[in-house]
Amino acid sequence: MTTGIPQPPIDTSRPHSARVYDSLLGGKDNYPVDQAVAEQLPPEAKAGAFQNRAFMNRATAWLAGEGVGQFLDIGTGIPTAPNLHQIAQEIRPDARVVYCDNDPIVLRHAEALLVSRPEGATDYVHADVLEPATIIDAARKVLDFDRPIALSLLGLLHFLPDDLDPVGIVRTLTASLSPGSYVVLSQGASDVNPERGEQGRAEYGKGGIRLALRTRAEFERFFEGMDIVEPGLVTAPEWFRGTPAPRPEMSGVYVAVARIP
Repeated sequence: MTTGIPQPPIDTSRPHSARVYDSLLGGKDNYPVDQAVAEQLPPEAKAGAFQNRAFMNRATAWLAGEGVGQFLDIGTGIPTAPNLHQIAQEIRPDARVVYCDNDPIVLRHAEALLVSRPEGATDYVHADVLEPATIIDAARKVLDFDRPIALSLLGLLHFLPDDLDPVGIVRTLTASLSPGSYVVLSQGASDVNPERGEQGRAEYGKGGIRLALRTRAEFERFFEGMDIVEPGLVTAPEWFRGTPAPRPEMSGVYVAVARIP
């Protein structure tokens, strides 16, 4: 899967969003610089990390149950069981999954932890979301782009400020997908608890990480031309399909799943 890929050095002097996320989830694959950012974030950030992860689990299970057998997950983060391929292959053992992230520590873990069932396949692409064409070209080695694919960018969009053209990046990625494909996105909200959001933005900023929270309407722009499936664009705990509803809780994370017509 990742055999033969050069292992880039890990910069432990600067925090990385994937490792801060790992720290928020209680993981061990992070460094003091990442922990320092996580510890200063408001408690809603930790809750949001768990809510985002739980949404990924539910959305992946629903998509696999709907017959989707291919997944492209960009902004994978450090592997945390259950990983996306484990959820998908529990339902569809032949599911094929390509992960992508730009943090070298994710690459270090990918070969050991992102291992497919024999009926299916997994691969890992070490690349940046700012290079969508590179990701698509690499993913074609495992995924058939003439058949439906579920594209997910979870916990990633709010680290892409508008000057990086995140809407354009998503459109470049979706333009390569066949009709019947799905797009799964999450986004930190700026209009749920603005004061806490500003606190989070400031603390990430101290670590050199730009945080771009968005309103519900701004998040909806990512889905133009797509059909958002039920229950629509909601907060992470409110999204469920065919599973018991999560207990009601406040959330500053917007999510949605949309189908490409």
